[in-house]
Amino acid sequence: MRLFTHARAWRAALLVCGMAWFGPAARAEPLAVPAAPELSIYSGEPFGLAASPIHGGGLRAKWLGVAHRLEDERVQLALCDGDRERCASDAALKFLAIVDSGRQREGRARIGEINRAINLSIRAADDFAEYGEIDVWSSPLVTFYRGAGDCEDYAIAKYVALRMAGIAAEDLRIVVMADTIRHEGHAVASVRLDGHWLMLDNRRMAMIEDSYIRNYRPLFVIDDTAVMKYADTPLLASIPEPDAMPAAVLNIAPGLIAASN
Repeated sequence: MRLFTHARAWRAALLVCGMAWFGPAARAEPLAVPAAPELSIYSGEPFGLAASPIHGGGLRAKWLGVAHRLEDERVQLALCDGDRERCASDAALKFLAIVDSGRQREGRARIGEINRAINLSIRAADDFAEYGEIDVWSSPLVTFYRGAGDCEDYAIAKYVALRMAGIAAEDLRIVVMADTIRHEGHAVASVRLDGHWLMLDNRRMAMIEDSYIRNYRPLFVIDDTAVMKYADTPLLASIPEPDAMPAAVLNIAPGLIAASN
């Protein structure tokens, strides 16, 4: 990821992992292109903020491209899942092993197992260094084949693995945020457990509840049905003192923090 100057902070905040999600072709249209002025508002999203679907722009185009590739990969994963011995894809077998580990657990343990395993399986890498171009969104099998990716690649892999492990689609999201400390964009997977949204970040092993996330500005949220823009994006400022946070937030195993990107 790249640092941005303060003068360009807001524009830079719209970049995920420091990459141009809204490239030159997308700048001619607004970030959110509503189908009609009376768009319905979604509730129950991470951070408790209302969000409305967008119908155009670079971010939506990127996600639709990934979603198309995911359909093909689901077929390949299903075939490998049914016959591991004849599966020709090492990436699929490695990904399925993580899904298997998650299936053997329940609740928070299931989510934590998949979060930890994917954080440890992918090397943090810049898209330009890895692919020779900026802003490449990879599907899980591509990411696992290369063994490297940036924040949205981790988030997409977790999203798919958790879904395969039995988490309901309505309880899964990918959240795009602006990191106001590093002056860059960031993406994480999010899972709803017992009515609370947990953020699954490649930068740490701890799964932190959305109400304890600080120094980020949530911008967009993605699920199986839509790409949505948050209607209100307040700054989530200054993280609480450690003794004011629940033990679960601080339960980070030494030496298991994933590389930052």
